Amino acid sequence: MSTSTVDVTIFIPTALRGFAGGQPSFATTAGTVAEALAQLVAAFPDLGRHLYDDAGRLRSFVNVYVGEEDIRHLQGLETPLSAGDEITIVPSIAGGAAPASAGATLSSEEILRYSRHLIMPEVALAGQERLKAARVLLIGAGGLGSPLALYLAAAGVGTIGLVDADVVDVTNLQRQVLYGTRDVGTPKLAAAVARLRDLNPHITIVPHETRLTSVNALEILRDYDVIVDGTDNFPTRYLVNDACVLLGKPNVYGSIFRFEGQVSVFYAQEGPCYRCLFPEPPPPGLVPSCAEGGVLGVLPGTVGALQATEAIKLILGIGEPLIGRLLRFDALDMSFQEFRLRKDPACPVCGEHPTVTELIDYLEFCGVRPEPAPTEVVAAEWQITPRELAARRAAGETPLVIDVREPHEREIASIPDSTLIPLGDLPRRLPALDSSRELVVYCRTGVRSAKALELLRAAGFTRVKNLTGGILAWADEVDPSLPKY
Repeated sequence: MSTSTVDVTIFIPTALRGFAGGQPSFATTAGTVAEALAQLVAAFPDLGRHLYDDAGRLRSFVNVYVGEEDIRHLQGLETPLSAGDEITIVPSIAGGAAPASAGATLSSEEILRYSRHLIMPEVALAGQERLKAARVLLIGAGGLGSPLALYLAAAGVGTIGLVDADVVDVTNLQRQVLYGTRDVGTPKLAAAVARLRDLNPHITIVPHETRLTSVNALEILRDYDVIVDGTDNFPTRYLVNDACVLLGKPNVYGSIFRFEGQVSVFYAQEGPCYRCLFPEPPPPGLVPSCAEGGVLGVLPGTVGALQATEAIKLILGIGEPLIGRLLRFDALDMSFQEFRLRKDPACPVCGEHPTVTELIDYLEFCGVRPEPAPTEVVAAEWQITPRELAARRAAGETPLVIDVREPHEREIASIPDSTLIPLGDLPRRLPALDSSRELVVYCRTGVRSAKALELLRAAGFTRVKNLTGGILAWADEVDPSLPKY
């Protein structure tokens, strides 16, 4: 018998995928069927009790095939493997392991870990088993996704899927408590998986390191029981809503901005969907993002915890979920308001005569186009680099440098000897500016100052330039002592 290892694939039946992170297959290297199954169980320990009895023997109601051959008619578990072999697990489906929705058995260690749940009659052993059997997908592993993932993992939700494709940035750490300083520069999902597995080794974390699109959304969402929306943009929010309606999934919604948050549960089978509340998105640029308007660092914790609570209630079937209700939270006056929502019979997705029966182009629907860099919208003759401006100043030239940011941004950092005129104030300040003098406008990155340049040119100013890259580029190229934000 050859002892060399080869690449093989194990196909996992639908009945057992709930104990294997929802994966339909598992690629590994092994020399025999026994070695391949051992690798599978090492990756997904919960599968072990479904494949083997207490004596370590393959259970009588589980058959294993290599290609089309039953290993019982070959050499059993010691059947040697060849490169590219396909191993298929075929359990009995009339009995055997209970489906995920019916619960999963807890180990003694898990009973101790979740003891504070188990002594609550509303949860008890049956409820904790439902949590273990549940599959929850988090869209986004950022501000909202951080507390969501931590609390759902701690609560014992058996399978947690994470969809994200970003890397950890130092600006995330003010609110994204899933990450630490050492994670800066690493993919969010790599850091998130490590943190969550350390928090609770009894659960399965399924990373989906991709951006959710109309191409992959239905495939990704299909295998989960509850979807939790932790996104920060309208195209993805409408995409998640429509996919949940088409698949019949509950959508636990949350949004945050500055000091305010919103939470609801959109479940078209029992109430309204997101489009019933907001049939169309606002025009691009009308509602600023958190990156533009900011967000109180603790706000995602509050809203994310509320979303996690709703997800757990849905799994346990207890309480009154926020279906048909929108909860608004204002952190400044520490108040909650509740608004009743109604299903819209004319809703294009969940209404009586839906017109959206498949996923669409959500960027086009929301009127979103990739924002061009300032260098793409401003011709070269109307630009000046930080190094060029510094050199001209050093040579004795004195162009008027105008800062078009907001006053609170200027308090963080500014270019010396510059004049503050916020972009919104610029139109009324035009008469006071000398059109014969050379002007240089700047902002944080060059986007707002490009708009200021356009406004000045339309007003007849011909000697004006946009500082390429804004104050962030000035900090990189001229004055590294300036803080960046």
